[in-house]
Amino acid sequence: MQLILASQSPRRKELMGLFRIPFSVRVADIDETMDEALSPYDEVARVSRLKAEATPHERADVVVAADTIVVCNGAVLGKPKDEQDAYRMLKMLSGKDHQVMTGLTVLRGDSAVVCTEVTDIHFRELTDREILAYIRTGEPMDKAGAYGIQGGAALFAEKMCGDYYNVMGLPVCRLGQILKSLAPELMEENL
Repeated sequence: MQLILASQSPRRKELMGLFRIPFSVRVADIDETMDEALSPYDEVARVSRLKAEATPHERADVVVAADTIVVCNGAVLGKPKDEQDAYRMLKMLSGKDHQVMTGLTVLRGDSAVVCTEVTDIHFRELTDREILAYIRTGEPMDKAGAYGIQGGAALFAEKMCGDYYNVMGLPVCRLGQILKSLAPELMEENL
C-alpha cells in the first residue's frame, strides 16, 4: 500500500508532510473545467474525484486529490491567466467576504470519501498600489483567486473562519479524519 498525492502543488506537498507519512506524487491529466450552471461547492468536489480516479494507482493504495477555488459573489475565481486577470480578481476581493472551497477526495479500493471544505475570508479594502505591488511579486499567478494566504496576501485577510490550511489548498484536519477512517494503519504508525 502506498499513500499517493494526486497533485504537483508545492503547497499541498508541504502540507502532506505534516502527517509524517511517506507518500509519492502522481498526477493524471484531466479536464478540470467546471460546469458554471452547477454549484461551485459540488463542482470542486467532482473535479477532485476525477483527479483521484484518473491517478495511476494499485487497488490497495490510498489516493488523495484536491482542487481549490475561490468564490466571491457567486463568481468562481481560479488561477489568473495573466497580470490583468490577477488585478481583476484582487480588485473583486477588495473589501469583500469570499469563500475558499477545496474539493477533497480520498480513494482506497472501492471506498471513496468526497467532500468540500469551505473557509470564509474577508479582505480589507485594498488600494490599487497594494494590488499592483503584490502582482509584481509574481505570487498571485499560480493560485486560485490570485493570492496566497501564506505569503503577501496575509496582509489583506482581515478575518477568517475555517481551516487556514484549506486556504493553502489542503484541509489538513478533515484529511486527517478521513485517513483515520479509510487507512487507520497509516495514521497509527506515523502519528
